This record gives sequence, structure tokens and C-alpha cells, in this order.
Amino acid sequence: MSETVRVVVVDDEPMVCAHLRTILGSAPDVEVVGEAQDGAAAVEAVVRHRPHVVLMDLRMPGVDGLTATERIARLPEAPAVVVLTTFDADQHVLRALRAGASGFLVKSTPPEDLIGLVRVAADGHTVLSPQAAKRLVAASDGTGRQRAQEAVRELTDREREVLAGIGDGLSNAQIGERLFLSEATVKGYVSRALVKLECANRVQAGLIAHEAGLTER
Repeated sequence: MSETVRVVVVDDEPMVCAHLRTILGSAPDVEVVGEAQDGAAAVEAVVRHRPHVVLMDLRMPGVDGLTATERIARLPEAPAVVVLTTFDADQHVLRALRAGASGFLVKSTPPEDLIGLVRVAADGHTVLSPQAAKRLVAASDGTGRQRAQEAVRELTDREREVLAGIGDGLSNAQIGERLFLSEATVKGYVSRALVKLECANRVQAGLIAHEAGLTER
């Protein structure tokens, strides 16, 4: 995006909000425009501040993050909602994605990755933190890994390379830089890979990349 990325941070722990504000505030093109400590306040903050991205904790008193995500997704010109998680309840993360979240990351995501993922989310892409993907894949069984490996065999070599980039949390432009392809060409490969893998979004594709062992990060 050419304009400053506006972010609302939602977490019931003030120290977490302060930490995220410090990290995001270090980037010249990112601004934290609001904070909220529960889901109801999160929806109000989105309406008031009209952010591009919401970083959403799931477990909060009162209205939880899952309910807030559902409500925000129904708003006109809804922002991207990226779930914050410690991964003690993976099923809630998957429910949040189905509710309209644009991706997820662990709270311990390195600052440089966090800033990059916020930019990717603001550009309208589904984001997948490599650290979060590894935690989720580690919790899966061998059957899931076998299915993923079988699925990627249906892809061309170039589609597998693009899929690996998705699993590494890269945007289309970053994948293009890695593979010396134009962004438009990468977009075409992504679309074909999603169809072949029967994935609804980049998060699902990125998890397959991790389970199949294609990723570098």
C-alpha cells in the first residue's frame, strides 16, 4: 500500500497491546490507531478508526475474539482481521478463519515478520506466519503429512516453488523476487495451485506446504 497502514490491536493484556504498539510503531508506514481489551470494544474501535488491519486475540472476557471477528467481517469495507494466538487451542484458530479472519500468527512472531505480515494483510492477502504454521503442523498427525505430500505431487515444479513461498509467508511480489517472475505471473500460479489443492485461501495452501516439507523457514 502507498498509504500508511492503520492497525487496531485487540488483547485483554495491556502489556501485549503496548508491546505490539512499540513494534508496529517502529515502521514508518504503520500506525496503531486504536486498542481494545475485549471483542465488543474491538468492533467499536473498527467503526471509529476504520483500520486496514485488526490484530485480534481470541481468548478475552466478555465478547471473545471469535465473535468479534464474525461481527467485523460483516461490516461494510471490513478490515483484514489477523488472529493472535499462543496455540493452546488450535480449533479456535480454524474457526476464526472460517468466520472471516485473514490469517493468523503466534504472539512470539519476530518483529520484522510481524511488520511484514501486517503489510501483506493490508494489501488484501491472506497471511500465514511461518512460526504459527509450524506449530499447527507439529500438532497434526502423520496422515495429514502424507495427504499433503500426495497433493503436491499434482502440482508442476513451478507451482510447488510458488506454494513453498506461500508457506514461507511471502506475498506474491516477494515470491516473484525469489523466483524471478512478475507478480502477475505468480498470481496465476497461485490461483492454479489453489484450485488443484482444493484450497479456499492461502492459509490452507501454506499449511499444505509446511506439511509436505516444502518450506525453508
